[in-house]
Amino acid sequence: MNKKAILEGLLFVVGDEGITLEEIGEVLALKKAEVQKLLKELQDEYSKESHGIQISLLGGSFKMTTKKEHKEFYQKLMVTHKSNILSQAALETLAIIAYNQPITRAEVDELRGIASVNMIRKLVAKDLIKVSGKSSLPGKPNLYRTTPLFLDYFGLNSLDDLPTLDLLQKEEENQETDLFSSNYKEL
Repeated sequence: MNKKAILEGLLFVVGDEGITLEEIGEVLALKKAEVQKLLKELQDEYSKESHGIQISLLGGSFKMTTKKEHKEFYQKLMVTHKSNILSQAALETLAIIAYNQPITRAEVDELRGIASVNMIRKLVAKDLIKVSGKSSLPGKPNLYRTTPLFLDYFGLNSLDDLPTLDLLQKEEENQETDLFSSNYKEL
């Protein structure tokens, strides 16, 4: 069993959260010195010019990160047209936040019926939403609200310009009526 390959997989799986030396030791059933040796070997491999990522110690956790020398290319990616298009899931999450702000991630999850943590991260990264404080709920979760860029992106002067929910419901009712008044008949 290649423990270095397993370590690489662990670093990939934990993503942005990272993993501590102790956690790696627990998972791989290795002593601290052995974990440090494996990490050093993997860091040395990734430090070669043929790799675009590296292993960094940030906030007490080891994480896979991009190399600083490639920063300009990552920035280009972030401003391409494709990255400015919002997916259906992102639009849904953004609408929930816009109409219910300030709102916690758990409340967004409840309204969507699916975990929204990744969508919220993407929307924060695109500066369409931001953390606007802490809730008084247990655990003091972050509260999210839209940003001025959100207004610019959708061509709004203020949140008052958002369509009202009853207007949206009337449009949905009209669409349902159209389905029933179709020219096609069942045989």
